[in-house]
Amino acid sequence: MSSLSCFKAYDIRGKLGDELNDEIAYRIGRAFSEIINVDTVVLGGDCRLSSEDLKQALAQGLMDGGVNVLDLGMTGTEEIYFATSHLKLNGGIEVTASHNPINYNGMKMVTTGSQPVSGDNGLLAIKQLAESQSFQPKAATKGHYQKISVMSEYIQHMLSYIDCDRLAKQVGQKPIRLVVNAGNGAAGSVLDEIESELRNRQVPIEFIKLHHQADGTFPNGIPNPLLIENRQATSDAVIKHKADMGIAWDGDFDRCFLFDEKGQYIEGYYIVGLLAQAFLRKEKGATVIHDSRLIWNTQEICNQTGGYAVQSKAGHAYIKQLMRQHDAVYGGEMSAHHYFRDFHYCDSGMIPWLLVIELLSNQGITLSQAVEQRISAYPASGEINFTITDPQAAIAKVRRHYENHILNRELEGRELEIVGIDESDGLSMSLTETKAAHEKAQWRFNLRCSKTEPLIRLNVESKGDIGLMKQKTAEIMYLLTNQTDPTNLIHM
Repeated sequence: MSSLSCFKAYDIRGKLGDELNDEIAYRIGRAFSEIINVDTVVLGGDCRLSSEDLKQALAQGLMDGGVNVLDLGMTGTEEIYFATSHLKLNGGIEVTASHNPINYNGMKMVTTGSQPVSGDNGLLAIKQLAESQSFQPKAATKGHYQKISVMSEYIQHMLSYIDCDRLAKQVGQKPIRLVVNAGNGAAGSVLDEIESELRNRQVPIEFIKLHHQADGTFPNGIPNPLLIENRQATSDAVIKHKADMGIAWDGDFDRCFLFDEKGQYIEGYYIVGLLAQAFLRKEKGATVIHDSRLIWNTQEICNQTGGYAVQSKAGHAYIKQLMRQHDAVYGGEMSAHHYFRDFHYCDSGMIPWLLVIELLSNQGITLSQAVEQRISAYPASGEINFTITDPQAAIAKVRRHYENHILNRELEGRELEIVGIDESDGLSMSLTETKAAHEKAQWRFNLRCSKTEPLIRLNVESKGDIGLMKQKTAEIMYLLTNQTDPTNLIHM
């Protein structure tokens, strides 16, 4: 029995060829039909050149298991989330590798209510059956295949999150000018539909479209705006066209990334706080879920607006589970995943920017004005990724470094105190340093291993001290790259 390495903690993702191919996709379809109690499954796929063939092989496996297949064609992941619940189905699968390299593909699976199929919630059993191929005999009645569209219903749902009539009146004669960068992924066709419907509702809006056409060869690079080198085109276009905001998406557009009117990329951490604030102003006392990587800004906003902040491990399966448990109105990850109770607790890359343009219009401010105070109050490093042979040993090394300095009671003349240690998602440490004139400075970091890639991820934040944040980021980076004496970075 060969092991299928394409199965990850949250989804399926692997290199094309040995790790994921049409034959494996067929086996996954057969396994899904037996493990998940389904009679009809909705399928979609991103624009990667391999997605259509993988989707059709998956469909054959499902149909041989007696499952009916509804094919939406080229879609983003959230269209599958929407269709599964809208059509009251008990299964949905998106064929996508999102932001992974061009020689990868994968699948994201949901069941009744668009709940994720992951880990112990069916994914492991699907993996084991697909590996053993101990399938039941093919169904006496093969499932049928049908191409459908729910685009109109999906667009109407997206626009239900904003008050288009009020927005039209507030905007007036000057249109909202947005740079939209689909990254040659699946977002372009949805943006066209949203643009058309906003105009039908008399909302003056102008889309300046970059890399708009879906192209699985990705002529402008893999759509992953988390990579600094992939942000320049959006930033430049915002400045050139004097746009109000820039928006970029990854390949399956379940994440969106925002740029202010100056072309500056806004870290997802601050967008989480902005959206939390927007929801809590509408629903006092509601709960917001946030991930563990960067926390202080979101927690303070929730406290100030009468809401409740609940911390979760990073990853959509964990966030969605906690949102259901707490009936949370919104959940956000600094990686630009945003989750909404009214969207079946799922993540969307279209709802966030619609909410942000409404919020900015309501308050008559720019995006930079909306976040500048929060960035100053809680400066953050943004996520920094490292490929390290033994990530657990590297994390342990960082912990020992600070614990040892606590024992010595000083760090280059600065007294250091560990305020808290949290190991619920990697290693988080909150620390206080006493500097000159007994001034106390607070900072924290999170180090965690990626569940989907061979990486270790670092995030650092401070309370109102950007210099300290940069200094501590450099210090931990120095430790992680197997250097032995980080203390010479104290005075960088």
